[in-house]
Parts: sequence; structure tokens; C-alpha cells
Amino acid sequence: MDIEAVRAQFDRQMRREAPADGPGAVVERTGAVVRQTAAPVRTSDAAGRIAEADGGWNGVLWSDLDTESADAAIAEQIRHFTSLGLEFEWKLYSHDAPHDLAGRLVSAGFEPEPPETLMIAEAAALPTDVALPDGVRLVPVTDAAGVELMAEVHERAFGTDRSHTRERLLAQLAAAPGSVAAAVAMAGDVPVSAARMELPAGTEFAGLWGGGTVPAWRGRGLYRALVAFRARLAAERGFRYLQVDASSQSRPILRRLGFEELSTTTPYVYTP
Repeated sequence: MDIEAVRAQFDRQMRREAPADGPGAVVERTGAVVRQTAAPVRTSDAAGRIAEADGGWNGVLWSDLDTESADAAIAEQIRHFTSLGLEFEWKLYSHDAPHDLAGRLVSAGFEPEPPETLMIAEAAALPTDVALPDGVRLVPVTDAAGVELMAEVHERAFGTDRSHTRERLLAQLAAAPGSVAAAVAMAGDVPVSAARMELPAGTEFAGLWGGGTVPAWRGRGLYRALVAFRARLAAERGFRYLQVDASSQSRPILRRLGFEELSTTTPYVYTP
């Protein structure tokens, strides 16, 4: 893989010309910054009850700044999102300019979260045989019941409330079901692992997100099986690459599967 060429493709398709990643979200370019603003989305359940769900991610996708323009651009994004009462994220990549942009964000009041590694693989080159432990099956997530199973897995796997993910996935399935695919690994009637894949229209990059396994089932190949399942689906739907923001735990597994490192990404979060 030509790392420089793929990084340039990623920056163009998934950052500079990124499509909105969910219903109610708007991507716009303001000067040398591309940002997404996501409004709440109204959803209804099987009983017809109306609820207002989180519209998605808010933040800066891409910027082309220098030492002269950076501070003013940062201030403008703070004004924009603060005027809407929204927390937002500046998604900074290690190859972004200027070199001191991270320090400028911190000085402006942003809080850094743990860095992750941007990893890429060609979908057609990855193993696609889904090898599962005895008694385990993969169930596609297509409705509210499946979303609840995913949320149960993630809360047990990560130890945190996943209501944000639940609301967003419900909104996507209702408004744009072709933009996302998800699956839960079931051991009998018990959900033990789950993951989703974002399928942004008009791009070559499908994104792997939310892979998690409950503690008692780790080390049995479920993470690899869910990657294989999504790789096969991505290739069938015409996506050339799989993209992951990998944690230190998943990075070694992905490297063994054939993923390569493109960059490091760090979320810088601003809370009004």
C-alpha cells in the first residue's frame, strides 16, 4: 500500500469533502476549516412515542491552517458551536499543520482525549472467513431490539453508559439504513460481542467502530470474526478500504490482520 497516496485520499474523501455522518448533520466549509454540525433528530418507537435523539457528532473534520491563521480559526469554531450550546471536538491528526496546533487548542480551552492510531486496510485483502466459537452466531442489527443488545454488550465491555451510541444508531437505522451495518455475537440468548460499520456514500472508506467483547469472552476470536464479517460486507458494497481509529488494545490485532498505520488522531474536546 502506498501510504502517502492513501493518506491523501483519506484526507480528501473523509475530511475535506466528507459527507454528513448521520441524519440531521450538516457538513460545511468555512474558510480553511471543514466542520460538521449535528442537530437533534426526532425518532419514534414501536408504540409511536416520539423522542428527540442526538443528531450525531459535532466538530472539526479538517483544516488547512498556518501560524498566522490558526488562532482566529479556532476562535471562530468556538463561537459557532458555543452559540448553539454544543460541545464539539477538533479531530486533530499528527500530519496536520501548523506543528503547534495541539498547543493552540489547549490554550483555547480544549481538553485532549487519549490518542488513537488511524489504521487502513484494503477490504478485499483481509480474511473474510468468520470463524466463531462453538455455540456462537452473528446476528445483524436491523431494529430497536438489536440496538438494545449492542448497547448491553458495550456497557458490559466498556463499563460506561452507551445511550449516545444507542440513540445515534436508532436514528441512522430509521433515516438512512444503508449508511450503517452492525452485528451482535450471541452465545445462545446472551449477547457477548458487537460492532458496527459506517458506510459513507460517495467514498472508498468504510469505518469500523464500536467493536467490544464482554470480559468473559475475550481472547476467543470474536473481535477478529467481527472484522472479517464487516470486511466481506464492505467489499460486497463496493468499498475499497476499511478504516479504524485503533486503541492500543486493538492495534496489535489489526496489524496482524493486515492493517497499516496512516497517522495518529487525537480528539480535542471543547465544552461550552
